[in-house]
Amino acid sequence: MATADTGLSPVSIPLPKTYRVESIDLLRGLVMIIMALDHVRDYFHADAMIYEPTDLSQTNVILFFTRWITHYCAPVFMFLSGTSAYLVGQRKGRKYLSRFLLTRGLWLIFLEFTVINFGWYFNFPPPSIDFLVIWALGISMIALAGLIYLPLTFITAIGLVMVFGHNLLDNIRVEGNGISAVLWSLFHQANFFQYGSTTLFVGYPVIPWIGVMALGYCLGKLYEKEMNAEKRKKVLLQMGFVAVALFALIRYTNAYGDSSHWSNQKSGMFTFLSFLNVSKYPPSLLYLLITLGPSLLFLAFTENTRQWLTERIKVIGRVPMFYYLLHLYLLHAMALLATYFCGHTPGDMVLTGWIAFQPQLAGYGFSLGITYGVWAVLIIILYFICRWYDGYKRSHRQWWLSYL
Repeated sequence: MATADTGLSPVSIPLPKTYRVESIDLLRGLVMIIMALDHVRDYFHADAMIYEPTDLSQTNVILFFTRWITHYCAPVFMFLSGTSAYLVGQRKGRKYLSRFLLTRGLWLIFLEFTVINFGWYFNFPPPSIDFLVIWALGISMIALAGLIYLPLTFITAIGLVMVFGHNLLDNIRVEGNGISAVLWSLFHQANFFQYGSTTLFVGYPVIPWIGVMALGYCLGKLYEKEMNAEKRKKVLLQMGFVAVALFALIRYTNAYGDSSHWSNQKSGMFTFLSFLNVSKYPPSLLYLLITLGPSLLFLAFTENTRQWLTERIKVIGRVPMFYYLLHLYLLHAMALLATYFCGHTPGDMVLTGWIAFQPQLAGYGFSLGITYGVWAVLIIILYFICRWYDGYKRSHRQWWLSYL
């Protein structure tokens, strides 16, 4: 997040390196790559038009994990955004950080309802107004802009209460299309609303996401330059194992932490899948424990990892927003081309709703193997473009680069 307070012209001399935590770049790059798999599946996999991949009555093991592994993307991205914010504050000061979080949060919300919305549908005016991950990221940054003035222990407590306590609100539901229903949906209850020909979809209610970013911010203290690396690894391991153990214990009881309970299935494997099949909309406590816990373990074990592949993944991790915007448009353009192979026309990919709900796409789609192949091609293309942008960002200090 290298930024400059003033100066709109590129700097022509090499710039000093800013302090970056490469394990954070690696984890962020990895989840961005995995995220693209889920979106490729949305646009290319034939079964995406028929049923949810986590529907245990219809799915198979490979398809289930193709979807389940992507659960890591949103919470890790949100969590690490908080950690990165802490590190920016260490370099630039709290006043600068608060202003940056506020303005970047507003910018992300604008992007969600304009550039990103159009990337999903290729249709204007938008047939659906979607409150998705970038909206939640923006709102969480705005909230963090105020939270950072509190002591770190208070921020930790607020984050823990939001993450561990928000499932207490599961039984509170506000029905209808009124303003109270929409507001409650924005905070906790994922929902669809129909107003004439326009759909409003709230997929990312913000209470738990604000908590995740707040906790990620607090994690940043472990990455201060003065922190001993061995001590940091020990703390990360402790937190990671505790989170996974809490997931297993609470999930087993079926008493709290997720509105969807696990149950015995037709086989031991499918019972295991039921145990893992936690709720994302909104992210339940159990969902966050089983995604953030292993992510903390990943950070502990990869701090000094420098291999051919990991160095390339870090490139994507250094430019996540650029990657996110680019992957939507490139993926949707590839889907336009793919329609020819299924007896459709590119116009069928100008969407009037979510991809899987489009009647004109009946009979469209490819096998899971081809879907993985498309994903691989997409990532290779994205890597080379992101490598160029990463190089440009490292050698220039225009103010707008910190917003993309």
